[in-house]
Amino acid sequence: MADLYTVTGLRLSLADMTRKPLFGAAPRLEILKGLDFTIPKGSVLGIVGGSGSGKSTLGRALVRLLEPSAGHITFDGTDITHLDDTALRPLRRRFQMIFQDPMSSLNPRHRIGTIIAEPLRLHGFDDTRTRVARALDHVGLNPSFARRYPHEVSGGQRQRVGIARAIALEPEFILADEIVSGLDVSSQAQVLNLLGGLVRDLSLTLAFISHDLSVVRRLCDRVMVLQEGRIVENRDTAALFADPQAQTTRDLLAAIPLPDPDQVWA
Repeated sequence: MADLYTVTGLRLSLADMTRKPLFGAAPRLEILKGLDFTIPKGSVLGIVGGSGSGKSTLGRALVRLLEPSAGHITFDGTDITHLDDTALRPLRRRFQMIFQDPMSSLNPRHRIGTIIAEPLRLHGFDDTRTRVARALDHVGLNPSFARRYPHEVSGGQRQRVGIARAIALEPEFILADEIVSGLDVSSQAQVLNLLGGLVRDLSLTLAFISHDLSVVRRLCDRVMVLQEGRIVENRDTAALFADPQAQTTRDLLAAIPLPDPDQVWA
């Protein structure tokens, strides 16, 4: 299986994420510390870690919302590490992001149809009405949802709208950053099942960021565990759950709520 992403020596410092201070130099605190990994085409990679592990920073670097301090990010054979906005524009359609809080990423003054159609128009797609209806259908929403506003639908439905906006552009890669953390268990299961089906039906490659290994287990082929900006494990999902090697992984597994209070993780 060919690799869609190849990441080598990836580093990113706090100074590269913040405005230059008025006096003195920006702090050089490193958030990502020399990461090396690949994401094969058609795979689902779970990126997990505790608060401050660097997982969301890594995700934003992959879709070039952040520019790395050092190292290289290659997307489908193109080094995108330091491309400027003009060079990135034709590539942005090919990698999309779904955000954690749909209410903060969906314009409350626009109808859902307009929200999904706006990036389509930006990237020069024709027949946006048909594409919006198709995207809504893919995520299990009736085309009539195009006439609603974000506040008129539930949290799970808003997250489906965010997914519809991403897939409408027919991307090859989607980054999902903690997108089920604010949902109830039933809605989480529905969104995870939806994502799994879309990966299969649309031949997508997916990176799924979460702090919850129980969620990742249901969806991902492989799991990469981060701690303080470093990769401590990157293994097949079944192997990682069967025999976690890093203490960070064992701690994350121990944090999973168990149906039987007498059951403990080995």
